Amino acid sequence: MPISLDGMEIKNITVLGSGIMGHGIAQVYAMAGYNIVLRDIEQKFLDKAMEKIKWSLDKLVSKERISLEEESKILSRIKPIVDLKDAVHDSDLVIEAVPEIMDLKKKVYAELDKVAGDQVIFASNTSTLPISEIANTLSRPDKFIGIHFFNPPQLMKLVEIIPGQKTSDDILNLIINLVKSVNKTPVICRKDVPGFIVNRLFIPLVHEACYVMERQKIQQVEIDSAVKFNLGFPMGIFELADYTGMDVIHKATIEMHLRDKKVILPHPKIEQLFNEKKLGQKSGEGFYKYSDDKYERISLSEELGKKCDPTQIIANILNNAAWLVTNKASDINEIEKAANLGLNLKKPLFETANEIGMQKIVNELKKLSEQYGAFYEPDPLLLSMC
Repeated sequence: MPISLDGMEIKNITVLGSGIMGHGIAQVYAMAGYNIVLRDIEQKFLDKAMEKIKWSLDKLVSKERISLEEESKILSRIKPIVDLKDAVHDSDLVIEAVPEIMDLKKKVYAELDKVAGDQVIFASNTSTLPISEIANTLSRPDKFIGIHFFNPPQLMKLVEIIPGQKTSDDILNLIINLVKSVNKTPVICRKDVPGFIVNRLFIPLVHEACYVMERQKIQQVEIDSAVKFNLGFPMGIFELADYTGMDVIHKATIEMHLRDKKVILPHPKIEQLFNEKKLGQKSGEGFYKYSDDKYERISLSEELGKKCDPTQIIANILNNAAWLVTNKASDINEIEKAANLGLNLKKPLFETANEIGMQKIVNELKKLSEQYGAFYEPDPLLLSMC
């Protein structure tokens, strides 16, 4: 299923990095008919990735979602290669999914820039690192873009698309069409801001929940219950943090806070859990303890939720959403789409805010800013909505 626009065509895609995100992205595009090269630095990583793709496709066969013949065709479209030059030889697009370390990404792109043809488009699956900073190390910043899939790529419908300062409109439009061609929903973050859309809403919220627990002198389960039953979240914030992983949250916190002090007020609890290797569900303990390596749900209830006033929590996520609008990085409709698909919110953020009362939320932010500083100052958009 080649995608073309204004003379540019994408049918051959190279995915750099065969980890959880890399092999998932490769599977998604192979299932849609694209020719895929999956590249990693060692054959053993590629072998493991191909085993996981086969396992995932076998499940689809067992559920009669695809036939054995289709599975065979999909697998034949994925070619694992170690040599970088060979991996990008016929490529129209390279999607990079290496670990979230800026120096590593810059090193990869320096090598890539030398061996890829001038027509090749580069896309990074980064979740927090600045697109423009990576692009400026390349000879083709106009052909570089952020394309952030959510985990697991096979299941999550949302893809954030983030143009850098020099990304051409043609490239942006081509990538939007490419994302749609694999039955995903693109949300465009119009400015290369820390955290983009979903992480700008979610990561600060984990820290804020820690502050709420301290300030209201309540338990984790009481906050999580209030969030789930009163604010329309699919699970509690601490639950979601454990599911995401404290390593991911800690890394995102550092990157986002480094670039914008206004986005996040770091609570020491996150760094403490990270340092203690209490990474959440994957390590058996995070905010909660887990009995085995299978994901288990925490027991939450409406009754427990009554012990928490969630106004500060909704005020935090809403203030960050408003910031995105005020700074022309997004608009309310796109933010609601991102929150729905990326955080699985059951109802729109601004609808929840109106139910609680925008004036009440603004008053809460003003009170918090008087007590704890400028971080809490309400965004002009929220003030205009009162």
